[in-house]
Amino acid sequence: PILFLNEEAGKMNSNLKIPVILASTSPRRIHLMSQLHFPIEIQAPNIDELPKPKEKPSHLVARLAKEKAESVRKIAIQQYKSSLIIAADTLVIAPISKKILGKPKNPDEARKMLKSLAGKTHTVLTGYCILLATPQKKCKQVVRVVSTQVTFRPLTEKIIDLYVLSGEPMDKAGSYAAQGLGMTLIDSIRGSYTNVVGLPIAQVFTDLEKIFKISLFSWTK
Repeated sequence: PILFLNEEAGKMNSNLKIPVILASTSPRRIHLMSQLHFPIEIQAPNIDELPKPKEKPSHLVARLAKEKAESVRKIAIQQYKSSLIIAADTLVIAPISKKILGKPKNPDEARKMLKSLAGKTHTVLTGYCILLATPQKKCKQVVRVVSTQVTFRPLTEKIIDLYVLSGEPMDKAGSYAAQGLGMTLIDSIRGSYTNVVGLPIAQVFTDLEKIFKISLFSWTK
């Protein structure tokens, strides 16, 4: 898969075609990009995702997104010399404790998470990094964090039990999927919906247009 880059992006020839690599194996992010028919190759990042002591969630998602992109940079340069790398990391933040809600270890933990979210507003943060990987030491890149507020409707014990029984919460941060059965739990979303899914599409493509000079929808022609 290839894209045209304007010469302003890394001072390259405007006719140069380079691969676009999604540094993620997340089915949600892959699906979002595939819905746009955006040409990508998948490369699994290899980093330690543990937070540092007292590290703020917004700093954590930005750091992890950047490290994910950097982790595949060497491979990308070896294979293609020049490529565009997109990486992201998403966190769900509890409404009261402000703790990071990861993937539940078991059904009981999933129930506890869902109870803590029921009838309240919580925050979803996604950090993303777009990196123009070239043999040059300094490569053009952008790192941003997008925040979305998600409000759950009140949930009964029965609704929570049935949702957990569906199995959907078990591999999802915060124990729900906004793009799946979990959408029935959500009363409202303030901000980017795709940010909750795992990649703030509008913001990413704004940067691709303005910073990396990729014309919107040019890849569909």
